[in-house]
Amino acid sequence: MMCVNREAKRLLVVGTGYVGLVIGACFANKGHRVVCLDIDQKKIDQLNRGIIPIYEPGLEALVVQGRRSGCLSFETDYASTVEAADICFLAVDTPFRSEGFLDKTALHSAVRSIGKYMNGPKIIVNKSTAPVGTIQEIDQIIKTQLKKRQVAFTFQVVSNPEFLREGQAVEGFSHPDRVIIG
Repeated sequence: MMCVNREAKRLLVVGTGYVGLVIGACFANKGHRVVCLDIDQKKIDQLNRGIIPIYEPGLEALVVQGRRSGCLSFETDYASTVEAADICFLAVDTPFRSEGFLDKTALHSAVRSIGKYMNGPKIIVNKSTAPVGTIQEIDQIIKTQLKKRQVAFTFQVVSNPEFLREGQAVEGFSHPDRVIIG
């Protein structure tokens, strides 16, 4: 299969952890052009050499097929990847801290970078674990970045939590028992 679907969206998946890598490979398998972006150059180099950092049944084959078809690539450059994307998925780590709250530092950093490099209308989809109110934070961060650049682009921010289970993530993404978008 060659990645030639002219109606396919150009997707950016920010974060190549468990969720990001699985959804990126699965979307590419559906014929979308997907770039998985991570700030960890070593991790991206490994992915580009075909080294998959996690084990998930069926994932390695999807990554190989996606790369071979030209539908899946791995990058570290926010500027070119955000500019080329129609939809940006946020799949960055939001770890729990000992104080009992989620650390959204990486999420906020990713959102600032998206706002910094937006060049037209975008849909921003948060798949990272985050509490109520995070969508409004994302919206405000992007507006602030656009204002700094003195540009105005339309964008929508939505939440699409992921319910992937280890060992069944590829199957669960392809045949979900529930999908929530808000």
